[in-house]
Amino acid sequence: MQTTTFKGTTVNLVGNELNIGDKVPSVIAIGTDLSDVEIGGAKDNIQLIITVPSLDTDTCAAETRRFNQEVNDLDICETTVISMDLPFASQRFCTTEGISNLTVASDYIDKDVSKAFGVLMDDNKLKGLSARAVFVIDRSGEVVYKEIVPEVTDEPNYKAALEAIKEAR
Repeated sequence: MQTTTFKGTTVNLVGNELNIGDKVPSVIAIGTDLSDVEIGGAKDNIQLIITVPSLDTDTCAAETRRFNQEVNDLDICETTVISMDLPFASQRFCTTEGISNLTVASDYIDKDVSKAFGVLMDDNKLKGLSARAVFVIDRSGEVVYKEIVPEVTDEPNYKAALEAIKEAR
């Protein structure tokens, strides 16, 4: 079983544990306009899939802003940030923060994305939220990079994720 920590306390993650080399199933999240957003599976572009607990936290907001800037020049990459926030709150965040280079989606209904990627937190006050994680999926739908951030209040390794995208070209 995968784990992360929240302020030093272990948090178990549930769902299908994905590892490098695994094929990613295609699952649906909800866009800020309530449309279906397909996550995973084989696609024409490399996918950068980022899961966060809530855009309404300093760390998640900073991470989303940073990836929004970093992927601006990566036209080979389809970037999606997924949280459990309601689509309306996600839309407000994107408008307020000027998020336009990536897609923000919600997993609040059935938590299908979090379960498919094995990042659904199952303990303490964060139960039901997504852990902070980053996945790079190549065009064939295979995981080529994975980071479950060890401490959910920390930011991910941006450099490693961006290098994985370039290498997946």
